[in-house]
Amino acid sequence: MFSNRTVPLAVVMIPVLAGCGGGGDSGESESAPVEAVEAGDEMGAAAATGALVNPNLATDEELMAGAGIGGENAAAVTAGRPYLRAADLHAVLSEALGEEGALAAYDALWLPINLNDVTTEEILLIPGVGDRMAHEFEEYRPYVDMDEFRREIGKYVDEDEVERLARYVYVPIDLNAATREEIMAVPGMSERMAHEFEEYRPYVDMDEFRREIGKYVDEDEVARFERYVTLN
Repeated sequence: MFSNRTVPLAVVMIPVLAGCGGGGDSGESESAPVEAVEAGDEMGAAAATGALVNPNLATDEELMAGAGIGGENAAAVTAGRPYLRAADLHAVLSEALGEEGALAAYDALWLPINLNDVTTEEILLIPGVGDRMAHEFEEYRPYVDMDEFRREIGKYVDEDEVERLARYVYVPIDLNAATREEIMAVPGMSERMAHEFEEYRPYVDMDEFRREIGKYVDEDEVARFERYVTLN
């Protein structure tokens, strides 16, 4: 079981990225290049808005500058990706930084977690979340969208705290119904890749998604994208 850390809820508030976050490069394969925003551009925008550093997208330099992780440890983080669960990231960080160091890093570094399948232990990794709030996160599952999360969690904490918590979580988008704006909110998404997501609709199953998107990016990147989507 992960150790829990409770910090005061009165923190400096940072604008939330709608649902998942956004912008950045998509890790395209050499055989089928896809246009993308440079990772550095994404991280520069993130720094300007105070967004959390995404361990699947950041370079070693961005991990050092944005999350304060030393060079050797930053290299360990990038070597372990793609991270598909917060628990996977925590295992690497706690080995590199120690348990307390890993927990402290989550004020700046975070892998967005799926509200509908996250474990209690992973929820408790979010700074300032204790057992009671973790229970409330789980109480209202499955969430349809982030508006529902904000509405339900807003029963327990104020609007600023809801927005702080929303930076750490997301609700998967429906591949066959998502708008372009919703697709673009997936971390690391580019306009060209969003077009490919739309091009093959309607998807019959996730195998079809993997097969079609696998024409443009490698298997690891398909798996990373898959975290953020579902078929209803």
